[in-house]
Amino acid sequence: MAQIVHKYTLLILLSVLIMHSLFTSVHSRKFQEKKPCKRFTLYFHDILFNGTNLANATAATAVNRTQLGNYKHGMLVVFDDPMTKQNNLLTPPVARAQGFYFYDTKDAYNAWFAYTLIFNSTEHKGTLNIMGADLMGEEMRDLSVVGGTGDFFMTRGIATFRTDGQPDAFYFRVKMDIKLYECY
Repeated sequence: MAQIVHKYTLLILLSVLIMHSLFTSVHSRKFQEKKPCKRFTLYFHDILFNGTNLANATAATAVNRTQLGNYKHGMLVVFDDPMTKQNNLLTPPVARAQGFYFYDTKDAYNAWFAYTLIFNSTEHKGTLNIMGADLMGEEMRDLSVVGGTGDFFMTRGIATFRTDGQPDAFYFRVKMDIKLYECY
């Protein structure tokens, strides 16, 4: 009986040591940055409706700001914005960005975005879904690419934002460097 207990104890101890060595070897590997499987740059043009620009507006306030702070806290904007390859608004769009953003802090200009890039051109067909915090005080900020369809089926990656122009309170342009790391 004692011999059976020693065998089982030895077997359990050996199993624990093997599991420990497998676990530490898997998790002790150095992080290796992957290269993107697709990468491209687009410009996001947002023209907020101001009461007089109905023909040109691509975005509208759906919920007005609250009285908490001076940074548009609580304001919700819904948009259908053109995406171009150059930073000129008059260049032909290669996609549409459809979604919303809302200002989510009361002590700084920060927004949270959720939108879909809709491609329907000879170069790309399908969608990319992007969401995340736009910390506007930072020069560059990353939002997550959380999926897609068509040419971008189930893709994952990063959309790096950089404000490229804001001539007034009703128009802004963002340069988006999109890097996809999972492409099927």
